[in-house]
Amino acid sequence: MAEQIVSPDLNFVKEVIAAGADSLKKCYQCSTCTVVCEVTPNNKPFPRKEMLYAQWGMKDQLITNPDIWLCHQCSDCTAFCPRGAKPGEVLGAVRKVTIKEYSGPRFMAELTSNPKYALLLFAIPVAIFLVILGAIGHLDLTAISLNENGVIAFPEFIPDIYVDMIMVPTAGFAALVFLLAITKYWSAMAASAGGVGGGDIVNSITGTLIDIFSHKKFSACGVAKDRKVSHLLVFYSFIGLAITTSLGVFYVYGLKWEMPYPQTNILKLIGNASAVGLLVGMTYMITNRMKNQAKAGLGSYFDWLLIVIIFGTCVTGILAEVIRLAKLPVPAYITYFAHLVFIFVLFAYAPFSKMAHMVYRTTAMVFARHIQRD
Repeated sequence: MAEQIVSPDLNFVKEVIAAGADSLKKCYQCSTCTVVCEVTPNNKPFPRKEMLYAQWGMKDQLITNPDIWLCHQCSDCTAFCPRGAKPGEVLGAVRKVTIKEYSGPRFMAELTSNPKYALLLFAIPVAIFLVILGAIGHLDLTAISLNENGVIAFPEFIPDIYVDMIMVPTAGFAALVFLLAITKYWSAMAASAGGVGGGDIVNSITGTLIDIFSHKKFSACGVAKDRKVSHLLVFYSFIGLAITTSLGVFYVYGLKWEMPYPQTNILKLIGNASAVGLLVGMTYMITNRMKNQAKAGLGSYFDWLLIVIIFGTCVTGILAEVIRLAKLPVPAYITYFAHLVFIFVLFAYAPFSKMAHMVYRTTAMVFARHIQRD
């Protein structure tokens, strides 16, 4: 057997533990976790080796490892661990640290991952939109009422151009951070694996997308098997809302149609159906977490921050429309303001929050297929 020199990174161990892996030291390498896991490859299965890497502070072996993302946190390993080491939550903590490692600027990752900055995350967009309202003279909500058609039109509260001036650069920033991060991550995985193998990249991407759109891996889960339904609802609801947003941009800037649109318009039908689907999916996700917390754990601040952001975005969006249809201007504008704040938070901090797992996991799944790992 070849000798290997291990240089433990104790600061990395402390960082992983602080990220939610406080049970890490309980692991005594019995390998129960790898035996019960239904999604791990047979060759060099996880999460046993990842638990060892984390305990020994072998940072490079972890943050360049696609296996930490091939794990779908089914929590079977956590439920059956005889020592209560919670491997699923440890890998969740490792993923959190990995996101911080690759996504810059680093202070934004710290801002998103540390609960003491939670209020600041929301205070920033609140301040931005208040400045805009002050600049256009719309801070006095009582002065803004129904338009000439007798309806509430949100663009008369905050014109679309101002919303887009904030949201488009914010989304562009997030996209750029994601692109740079996954480029670095792919290069790191390739270097660690000794190359990218001879797999067909097109087939690797196609196969991964099929798995994602079907959520095939979730079917193998045991303890948290119900997550498949909630995740599918959330996933396809986001796709529906993305289509709605694209139609909205086309209506406003292409067709020059003014809002609000009739409830029978295709944009409204897709948007409302997607919003309801998202609400049901998020509610189901939360109730599943509560139901399975004894076996799978309740999750960390990092997990719940994303849940709060998505749930808040959904609820404020639905309420804004309901209150608008009820012709209550002041409550409608306040709710719409809150909705814009949640959307900003969702976009701006996506590369640094748990939302990033969609991009990193997809990248890792493609890489694993490409090197014929999965």
